[in-house]
Amino acid sequence: MRAATPLAPARDAVEDAVGDLLDALGVDRSSQGLADTPARVARMYREFLSPEPFRATMFPNDGGYDGLVVVGDISFSSLCEHHLLPFSGTAHLAYVPGERLIGLSKLPRIVEHLSRRLQVQERLTAQIADRIERELAPRGVGVVLRATHMCMGMRGVRRPGATTTTSDLRGLLRTDPEVRGEFLMQAGGGDGPRHRPD
Repeated sequence: MRAATPLAPARDAVEDAVGDLLDALGVDRSSQGLADTPARVARMYREFLSPEPFRATMFPNDGGYDGLVVVGDISFSSLCEHHLLPFSGTAHLAYVPGERLIGLSKLPRIVEHLSRRLQVQERLTAQIADRIERELAPRGVGVVLRATHMCMGMRGVRRPGATTTTSDLRGLLRTDPEVRGEFLMQAGGGDGPRHRPD
């Protein structure tokens, strides 16, 4: 059996736990359709909780570009740590370069990498901003995430389709109203954090 890490659960242990859960729920596992369910669930959680490492490619900002760089409509999915149900949506990222530029494809990779763990949307938003800030030392960073949460759509308040928007604005994107407005307009009018469901 492969050893477990915080981001790579041990397959056999997860299979056993899923089987125990189905038994505890009174599910008859003798049917053909349920025979491989514990193994499938184990594979699903391994996929959701195993981010692929990557190295952010940097380039010198030798042209002195000082405007916004925005990559928007980045699809993402993650697992809510409160109910183990998915939440998914789109991310909009921006930065104002300092001395370095980042390969544009690496911004979606940051989102993907940080999504592949048990998360809450607010923390994910801040972690994405932290990573961009750490890698680039830019003059400003903006992150807006807009997502729907299955824990709010399927249980509790039961409001499918309700969206939660979170934002993290730093440097020029926080202090310069013109830069902030330009980004938020491109991000579809993100207006900062909203309260998450209970």
